[in-house]
Amino acid sequence: MPQQIRRVLVRSFDDIVIERVPAPRPQDDELLVRPTVVGVCGSDTHAAAGHHPFIDLPYHPGHETVGVVVAAGRGADGFTPGDRVIVEPNLHCGRCAQCRSGRYNICQELKVFGCQTPGALADLFTIPADRVHRVPEAMTDVQAVLVEPLATPVHAVAKAGDLTGHSVAILGAGPIGLLTLIAARHAGADRIAVTDLLRGKRDRALRLGADAALPAGAPDLAAQIHAALGGPVDVVFDCVARGQSMAQATDLVTKGGHIVVVGVGAAGPTPIRLDLVQDREIRIEGTLMYTAEDYRTAISHIASGAVDTAEIVTATFPLEDVAKAFSASLDLEQVKVLVTMDGQ
Repeated sequence: MPQQIRRVLVRSFDDIVIERVPAPRPQDDELLVRPTVVGVCGSDTHAAAGHHPFIDLPYHPGHETVGVVVAAGRGADGFTPGDRVIVEPNLHCGRCAQCRSGRYNICQELKVFGCQTPGALADLFTIPADRVHRVPEAMTDVQAVLVEPLATPVHAVAKAGDLTGHSVAILGAGPIGLLTLIAARHAGADRIAVTDLLRGKRDRALRLGADAALPAGAPDLAAQIHAALGGPVDVVFDCVARGQSMAQATDLVTKGGHIVVVGVGAAGPTPIRLDLVQDREIRIEGTLMYTAEDYRTAISHIASGAVDTAEIVTATFPLEDVAKAFSASLDLEQVKVLVTMDGQ
């Protein structure tokens, strides 16, 4: 066991460093894991820029990861060295009303591994054993690292209810928007339109199964989507979560329809047409992360081959170039950027 490890520290976007720190040791009920692949999330780039409402700088990133168990602490039963695992990073208290009702994703004391606690961009990390899932044997590491980002759209789609036969609009074709497209189709959505500013992202959405992909900045966007889908939209997933996208969502959605806010909004007020919300009986709902059930569904989707990794993973960097990985994630043409550990 090494005495020291490398670990990424983000002080700002211009100050992302690899520090050397004492190697962690698993405590009771914890696993020691060596990560093989780590994803860079939009939350990471927002945090590095100082724009994330819930992640303070400096921080140690890496909440999307797959790795190999190195050792198990006392009580961490059921795992042995060599097991491949993925992390479900929501660290909940287990005591509050939300946890007791099974909604631990909105725990009153929620912390997120790799956001409020040191994450997986390190040679080794520790994690409670109840926060990991085994990786199916046939699943590659690149597939496995996409389980966590897919679980968020799976949860959002579950919040929307039964989509069978319904029309859906997805605002934003970044990684979460594209994975929401996949999750919505698996949930039975009939017709799906995706919007984005970039032609490349729209083309990618079409290749992943969207029925229509339209420019987000079009002045007649609602009319175009209504024409493409045959009328007002039953469910809108806002994966942008800004004032303009919320205005578009209220224009798009049908009477009695549902808007699900999936993206992380900026801190501060966002204007909403309450007259339309009231008159059309529009239901607006937030969604945060996921539960174990959503995570298992995401594993099942990826194991079935539902996610074309070549369309989602667009760049890969070694740990030594982690700052370049963060910079690449700012390129709007990129979808999911990965960091590989030790040349994996």
